[in-house]
Amino acid sequence: MTFPYSGDLRAAAFHENRKAHWDNVARQAKKGWGGFYHRRLAEIYSFLVAPGQRVLEIGCAMGDLLAAVKPCYGVGIDISQGMIQQAAHLHPELKFIQVDAHTLDLDEKFDVIILSDLLNDVWDVQTVLCQVKQMSLPETRVIINSYSRLWEPVLGLAEKLGLAQPILYQNWLTVDDIANLLYLSDFEVIRSWPDILWPLRTPVLDALCNRFLVKLWPFNELALTHLIVARPIPVPKEKEARVSVIVPARNEAGNIPHIFERMPEMGLGTEIVFVEGHSDDNTYAAIEAAMASHPERNCKLFRQAGTGKGDAVRKGSAESSGDILMILDADLTVPPEDLPRFYTVLNSGKGDFANGVRLVYPMEKEAMRFFNLLGNKFFSLAFSWLLGQPVKDTLCGTKVLWKADYERIAANRAYFGDFDPFGDFDLLFGAARMNLKIVDLPIRYRERTYGTTNIQRWKHGWLLLKMVAFAASRIKFI
Repeated sequence: MTFPYSGDLRAAAFHENRKAHWDNVARQAKKGWGGFYHRRLAEIYSFLVAPGQRVLEIGCAMGDLLAAVKPCYGVGIDISQGMIQQAAHLHPELKFIQVDAHTLDLDEKFDVIILSDLLNDVWDVQTVLCQVKQMSLPETRVIINSYSRLWEPVLGLAEKLGLAQPILYQNWLTVDDIANLLYLSDFEVIRSWPDILWPLRTPVLDALCNRFLVKLWPFNELALTHLIVARPIPVPKEKEARVSVIVPARNEAGNIPHIFERMPEMGLGTEIVFVEGHSDDNTYAAIEAAMASHPERNCKLFRQAGTGKGDAVRKGSAESSGDILMILDADLTVPPEDLPRFYTVLNSGKGDFANGVRLVYPMEKEAMRFFNLLGNKFFSLAFSWLLGQPVKDTLCGTKVLWKADYERIAANRAYFGDFDPFGDFDLLFGAARMNLKIVDLPIRYRERTYGTTNIQRWKHGWLLLKMVAFAASRIKFI
């Protein structure tokens, strides 16, 4: 394919200069301080891209970053024939194509598309992003990183000293510039953040700067690069979905009849999956009796082998058959009548993960004790900072996601391990790592009308603090 601006002499000269420059860089194969910078980028992208996906990298250079994310099918594209030859030699398991980013048209779709230090080096960013859109699925994630202009004099000095590869004239786009160009190309930003404060291999100092200080103000203002995760602007689903409502139930016998009476039918049909948790009352028998009294309802009943709500949610998810999974606590403090709102969030495409929020509307008088409320507000701030997306209420028991996304979270659960007895954070952490769009959905939180809470305020509060520290080590300070 020809360069689309071949009639524009300046654009054509820009194109030819880039080709010649990167061919020359490929021949020299000099790393300089950029070797450490690119290794650090590979660590970041390896966290952002779960192994085993279909990945396209545009501007792949020698293919090292593409190889680092371990795709099941990886395609690298670069303007430079020299770079493509080097990449094919170094990574024969991947596919490499010499083509300009403005004229891709591969007739393939990818789960993840990487543009690493590319947008600052192309003639027309919007044209490139529109090409990316043609190769995107609704669930595709586009991951971008680009230099901060603050570093322009530093990079220029490093080039003169022979510490870095020569850099041609750059676009020097801000995060807002890129977000706007993404929007014009039918993408929306999920999250963005600064990264890499110290691009030199310096024992102790590089880890301190790049894992910790760059995540904190004011050091984050000095970062070398900015990362952006975006997705195609969603469109409503063309057809309705089947729903599975997972109801963990321990000592909730008095609430079971109300669940059957109040549970709405949603989409193509609603399946209720009860997972009983070794109750001291007759919860299991109450569910059996209600199922017998309501043969019109599609229900399943299981007794969990382990303990804790997290174990019950995993059991219910494994046994469910719906396209959408909803978690509803059997205490009915979140009304079942609100569940269609969660369904609408997912089926409209407005979010991939709908998180119930109890902290917007006023609560009924006895719905939540004062110290529990303070704890919830603290953890909402902490986890919003950790996850890079606003999550106002981490402990609301109602969380809704596509079963396909749940299965991807479960397949990559080993990254975090079996750490969460509640199940809420297992899903939130997994959703953040899968780059799902998390949407808060306010609900009115009700008082219990039967039984007592299974939450132990101080014991579980201490456990949550430990989980914040754990999340920081596995998500934020990587």
